[in-house]
Amino acid sequence: MDRRAFLALAPALLWAPDTPAAIDARRRRRLPRGEETLPVIGMGTWLTFDVADDYEAIQRRRAVLQRFFAAGGGMIDASPMYGRAEWLLGQLLPELPHAGRLFAATKIWSAFDSTGPRQLDDSLRLWRQPRLDAVLVHNLLNWRAHLRTLRQARDAGRVRYIGISTSHGRRHDDVARLLRDEQLDLLQITYNLVDDSAEPLLHLAAERGVGVVVNRPFDAGNLFHRVAGRTLPNWARDIGCADWAQYFLKWIISHPAVTCAIPATSNPEHMDQNMAAGLGRLPDPAARGRMREYLRRL
Repeated sequence: MDRRAFLALAPALLWAPDTPAAIDARRRRRLPRGEETLPVIGMGTWLTFDVADDYEAIQRRRAVLQRFFAAGGGMIDASPMYGRAEWLLGQLLPELPHAGRLFAATKIWSAFDSTGPRQLDDSLRLWRQPRLDAVLVHNLLNWRAHLRTLRQARDAGRVRYIGISTSHGRRHDDVARLLRDEQLDLLQITYNLVDDSAEPLLHLAAERGVGVVVNRPFDAGNLFHRVAGRTLPNWARDIGCADWAQYFLKWIISHPAVTCAIPATSNPEHMDQNMAAGLGRLPDPAARGRMREYLRRL
């Protein structure tokens, strides 16, 4: 699909009238390569799941996962760089009902060719999964070697989808080149109300049939600091926002190229708020513009 066709089709896909069926359909988004769909709100684990042997902290993460799956969650994103996150997921997931819902995503991150296969082996062991749903080359580090490793793993049935990730607005020119030159399934990238620099890459990913996973949707919590002490504008409730988390997330997932956003939390109540952003109506282009302008004036 070229850019003109994508932009012409987007309103029909996402900004149609809010019938009950349309509202329900918006809770999931199809991965461009294949027929599988994902809930539009997933879960990140950076910092939040790097927990040592602390019983109370572990029970809190168990509650976060319980609420995530109870609300229909699917994608959980981790990484070997996230401390004990993969280990903790491997400990907790067997205790929780999630049959057919988990979409396990992680990364390879190493300057050395030989480390990639070892990290993949470690992730499979730590997650306690026979196969990982997605593995990305993090921050494009040594991407040639690691994409080769991931293609081999995909051919062997150990990985389903492969791709690249970046964050903080880094290396966008390189991301664009890889989207054009390489056969990728997924792109993970930073995109939020104060950093929309990835917008051209979202359109390019859609043209290339690449799914988009959005990291740092709250700008590492800075968006909440920006609105501290402020109530939602009344018009935000017209698009189904009950709190600021939903305001920030609905703006992201209403972009037609976004497959899934992955906010991270260690608070079960915050998980409920995050997951609710995947329900109900989404802002149309005019509302998205109003949401962005309102925040920029604060």
